[in-house]
Amino acid sequence: MRNKIPFLFASIYVTCYDNLMRKPEKKRGRPPVANPLTPAERMRNYRARKRSAGFKSVSSWVPETPDNPTPYSDHCRLDARSLALHCKIAHKINKDPSLLEIPERNLRRWSQKTPSEQTPQYIKEWQQILAQPWPDVAAFIISCNDKAFRLRQSSPFAGVLSPQERKRIYEAFRT
Repeated sequence: MRNKIPFLFASIYVTCYDNLMRKPEKKRGRPPVANPLTPAERMRNYRARKRSAGFKSVSSWVPETPDNPTPYSDHCRLDARSLALHCKIAHKINKDPSLLEIPERNLRRWSQKTPSEQTPQYIKEWQQILAQPWPDVAAFIISCNDKAFRLRQSSPFAGVLSPQERKRIYEAFRT
């Protein structure tokens, strides 16, 4: 019984010592304040400081003119137009699967123009996508994820739509 008491005392002592030796972890971020501002209040204060410094908020890059109310297309409209074009392409290829030869031919031509060690990443990505079954390819080209938006900017499906079909979509997105 006497042998157990020193062991118990030693384990309690070591545990307490370990707890005392731990350093408190520093919290990340801003130090806490008593009455923090809401994000909206912080933004209002920020804008007020900018206004008092003489800055003006700019909502357009180019001034509008009476004959051209929107001089440049914004990215959202371009992305929506590209999505509409690819929806039409998917619909057309569903009706005639032989049209899948067009994007494959475009990719072959693009990769022949560049040396194999310098092939752009988007060509490799499109080759991987077009190697999948058509329903998966169709689902990808009409999806709204970031990768689809990025790859539609360099689409190999040029030539699938007729000029009249393209013109109708472009006119639908003209303001």
